[in-house]
Amino acid sequence: MLSFLARPVASLRRPVGFFYTATVAMADALAKVPDVEIDPEGTFKYILVRVKVKDGDAHKDIVRGTKSAEYHNHIFEKVCPAMEAMGMECKCLGGGKIEHNKQDKKLRVFGESTGFGKADHSVSVEKLKSAFSDYEITWSDDKK
Repeated sequence: MLSFLARPVASLRRPVGFFYTATVAMADALAKVPDVEIDPEGTFKYILVRVKVKDGDAHKDIVRGTKSAEYHNHIFEKVCPAMEAMGMECKCLGGGKIEHNKQDKKLRVFGESTGFGKADHSVSVEKLKSAFSDYEITWSDDKK
């Protein structure tokens, strides 16, 4: 009994077992999801997506955009199944457009999605800044 009482209290509080391991694994999987994936040039539609660990609180917002999408939902229809395969849930927070000028190292975020509404461009720009730190990045609520 004395050995039990002499045991450090911290070891009694450390989360162990299946749920702790699963939570850590999901947080690691979430960390591996790139914040930004956009086309290298041109003007195209983009969406801001909240990716969340299923049955957990951990989440992050990501930016996805491509010229190949005729509508914003086409982007979401590609992103969501890929995230679900990793054990994540997705929610589209809105959309807009990105003008990517690779030569001048400029990104401009603007517009809105008819189906998803306008993304919070200030959040999208912060994500873009992390991926394009040497770019000039601006945003506006203008539709064009």
